[in-house]
Amino acid sequence: MRWLIPIFIYILLEVYAYQAVKTIARNQIIQIIYLIISIGIFAYIIYTFFNYDRSVGPTKYTLRASAFLMVTLATKLVLVIFMFGEDIVRLCIAGYNYLTNTFFDGNATQYIPERRKFISQIALGVAAIPFAGLLHGIFRGKYNFKVVKHVVYFDDLPKTFDGFKITQISDIHSGSFDDPSKIEYAIDLINEQETDLILFTGDIVNTMAKEMDDWIGVFKNIKNPQYGKYSVLGNHDYGEYVTWNSEEEKDANFEAIKNIHTKIDFNLLLNDSAFIEKEGSRLAVIGVENWGHNFKKAGDLTKASEKVAKEDFKILLSHDPSHWEHEVKGHDDHYHLTLSGHTHGFQFGIEIPGFIQWSPVQYVYKQWAGMYQEMGRYLNVNRGFGFHAFPGRVGIWPEITVIELRKGSKSA
Repeated sequence: MRWLIPIFIYILLEVYAYQAVKTIARNQIIQIIYLIISIGIFAYIIYTFFNYDRSVGPTKYTLRASAFLMVTLATKLVLVIFMFGEDIVRLCIAGYNYLTNTFFDGNATQYIPERRKFISQIALGVAAIPFAGLLHGIFRGKYNFKVVKHVVYFDDLPKTFDGFKITQISDIHSGSFDDPSKIEYAIDLINEQETDLILFTGDIVNTMAKEMDDWIGVFKNIKNPQYGKYSVLGNHDYGEYVTWNSEEEKDANFEAIKNIHTKIDFNLLLNDSAFIEKEGSRLAVIGVENWGHNFKKAGDLTKASEKVAKEDFKILLSHDPSHWEHEVKGHDDHYHLTLSGHTHGFQFGIEIPGFIQWSPVQYVYKQWAGMYQEMGRYLNVNRGFGFHAFPGRVGIWPEITVIELRKGSKSA
């Protein structure tokens, strides 16, 4: 029953979209070809989602179905907006004709304007924009890695750490990858940054530890910088989005996911901390388990900070940025810099530096992409290394973040 409403909406969209095709393409063969393709795509989507196996989780088939769904929905929604708008105008004209007593003079239909071809042409032209954008996002955008750089200033940063550089990556989601050469390129890009410390903020897989089997060697090639590599878990790393045969099987998968971090030479912080020492000074790297306002709350900030003094300079790794909003930014212990991920920037949006930054995810998360500052505390939300659910990225590109710490009060 829960599928009936979405199916009805999809069919309604299809009926309207077909009107545009029918208006432009009078040739019945073209109309039939269009219907065969549309019905085929719809059947594939329904078959894939109806046969989704919750004991397996997302697969390349569900990702492909998601791609078809997103492309067809976005395109046909644009068509519907135009066609429905035209129908409103047509109905208004028909109403006017009725009120002027010309509606029933022997041939009522002649007073209802036909669909105008140029409206359908405009609709198809505009619909081609999201169609092309989504196709680009699927075939190119998902591996369009960008290095995003920030410089942040702190009055109380130990002097020896002035100019200290950190690379942050987040949301690997290895189970979604399908092109080893692109991932190898991204690893090379990470290594080219030659920073002092590398930090990973969770979601190494979609669900299953085995998703990472083919990628261990690739991610092990991330060079170990002078001050090491540290990581935390994300909500997908707990295996809670599939059905398990037993709790023992789920626990075994969780242990295997934690062991992945060791295999790729990252130090996994599970509500724990470590100190980075340099020339007699130190800064604390604190890692909490996932804490999300609307997701799993396994993170324990108090426990993670037990070894840390209040006056220590603190870098907090917390996968979900809602943690910063609800618990971290106003904390008395002053966590200087928090690094998060999780949102992926919805993998869809518009970003023109200095002009616009928009994504549907901003209506769910107050902090969703980039660097934020409040009360002298900073939060960086990484847009994610990989992708999940939709196998593409449109306007929100996969990110490798480089953050430089500077001593002083100037903000950049």
